[in-house]
Amino acid sequence: MKRLPPPPLPLSFLKRHFPNTSARQWNDWRWHMQHAVQAWEDLERFVRLTPEERSGCQQTQKLFRLRLPPYVLSLMDADNPHCPIRRQAIPLPQEATCAPGELADPLGEEKHSPVRALVHRYADRALLLCTDSCPMYCRHCTRRRITRGGQPLGEAARSEAVDYIAANPGIREVVLSGGEPALLSDEVMEALLQRLRAIAHVDVIRLGTRAPVTLPMRITPAFARLLRRHAPVFVVTHFNHPKEVTPAAVRACGLLVDAGVPVENQTVLLRGINSSARILEALFLACLRMRVRPYYLHQLDVAQGIEHMRTPLHWGVKLLGQLAGRLSGLALPAFAVDLPGGGGKVRLVPEAIVAREGQQTVLQNPEGRHYVYPEPSETNCDCP
Repeated sequence: MKRLPPPPLPLSFLKRHFPNTSARQWNDWRWHMQHAVQAWEDLERFVRLTPEERSGCQQTQKLFRLRLPPYVLSLMDADNPHCPIRRQAIPLPQEATCAPGELADPLGEEKHSPVRALVHRYADRALLLCTDSCPMYCRHCTRRRITRGGQPLGEAARSEAVDYIAANPGIREVVLSGGEPALLSDEVMEALLQRLRAIAHVDVIRLGTRAPVTLPMRITPAFARLLRRHAPVFVVTHFNHPKEVTPAAVRACGLLVDAGVPVENQTVLLRGINSSARILEALFLACLRMRVRPYYLHQLDVAQGIEHMRTPLHWGVKLLGQLAGRLSGLALPAFAVDLPGGGGKVRLVPEAIVAREGQQTVLQNPEGRHYVYPEPSETNCDCP
């Protein structure tokens, strides 16, 4: 694996806010966690908060955590409240209200949780909640009930979840999530992966992490090699906007891919942040340049306090139709909605079938033109 150089330092940001910080400190993820902003009064040192943002911080401080590592702060436009990084990181007053239909547990995970740190909704897959903590608490978080702070998910909870997986041979895929599982130390992550790999019926492990976006220095060469040792491990990350594709993020993804760890991306559709074909096209192409495959475009879940960020379902379908005419299939994710209350994930697609007439089906391409597809006369598709 070739040695990737560290990304350039944000010199003007460091000079203004952390003048005595060395390059070694800036490239250490633990330094960022130690210096993360967790109170809105401290946030005002870095960003000129609008009255709306200040009110949002005050109204939500007992509802949901605030945390912003210096890396994320360095990406923010200090003067523009429409900055896509700010919109995902700083609360607005709407977050303090619950709109009709919003749920504390929008995916119905708790009723599928046989033990406290595990969700077993699909027969062949299990979701292991490694931690309740994150480097940055995204304002569109679907697990706010977990990451708002409460009973921590620690070693005992993880061990209980692994025991459950071992006792259920139908589980062949395990998704490590949280919170942010990459906040586990290398030693703890190694021990967890070793225990999972010792279970004969576990074939695939997925690591759901936003670290390449919010804390890219966490992805070290040693961490990438650690994941590779327990292959197949797939990393699924979470870029929402082209502004998040920084040299540091590109390096983090490159370390993983060069180590033999496949990386895919799940984008959440956020109103006013990335809800345009122009922005999504730029994002998906940027992902491909990082060798990260766009995997899902997600409709925002109906978690409490985030309706102001949610788009109508038809808007996502419309965007997907626009992108289908402009991007290759490699750059085009599936548009999916996780049904409220635990109904599972379904994919939504623009309607391509216009009509069925006898042995002919009329289809519409992305430009709106109609074409006739001749159906075969034999319709029995059973396999002997």
